[in-house]
Amino acid sequence: MTSLKPLRVEYCGEWYTVAEGTPFTIGRESDLTIDENPYLHRTFLTLSAEYGLWWLSNVGQLLSATVSDATGSVQAWVAPGAKLPLVFQQVNVLFSAGATTYEFSIHAEEDFYNTSLTASTAEGGTTIMPVALTSSQRLLVVALSERVLVQPSAGRATVPTSAEAAARLGWSMTTFNRKLDNVCEKLDRLGVDGLRGGRGKLATNRRMRLVEYAVATRLVSVDDLLLLDRAAEDSAAGSGDGAGVELGGASD
Repeated sequence: MTSLKPLRVEYCGEWYTVAEGTPFTIGRESDLTIDENPYLHRTFLTLSAEYGLWWLSNVGQLLSATVSDATGSVQAWVAPGAKLPLVFQQVNVLFSAGATTYEFSIHAEEDFYNTSLTASTAEGGTTIMPVALTSSQRLLVVALSERVLVQPSAGRATVPTSAEAAARLGWSMTTFNRKLDNVCEKLDRLGVDGLRGGRGKLATNRRMRLVEYAVATRLVSVDDLLLLDRAAEDSAAGSGDGAGVELGGASD
């Protein structure tokens, strides 16, 4: 069997080379030591070569990872015990431990399956359309994702609490929580995992999962950060929390 070319992993501006043979471990005490965060498994993820492909495996017991291609058009949620073949030339991995969200990228010399931003529907298949957010829903997602988006390179960032994000937007907690419920329910209906708990209840760590999904799929980007400045200006001008008024769209 032909040997696979090495992978390269980037985290916080540092590069690691992964060759066939021994699995490359990622976690709190691993080949790639992410952080000393006690909420992070000592070994959370591994990279290994099997069946002629590179695989990302979740060997942890509690945490999950969000994986996407470079364009954000393909996204997967890798739960504990799951493994995923790496078929793209670049893969971005996001996950949360405690209140901190981490991101690193995996680069391969070969691209087994090219992605395109143009989606097509095969007979009998389903095309998932882009998520349509109202203006205030987008503001909420941007406020939660701000610290991840402003990073110059893949690394670590804390996700703000609901109170911090509400204050950033000049909203009341009632308004913020209602809109967070609406966004999570909308994405859950579209099949996004991890935003709901059991029996119809919302997941307790939904803020982190929402940020992972939004950044990985390019639902929000650095360009959207300007919306926060406008929201702050509106709040300072005495427009209240303004969340009940939608620009160019329906409310909630």
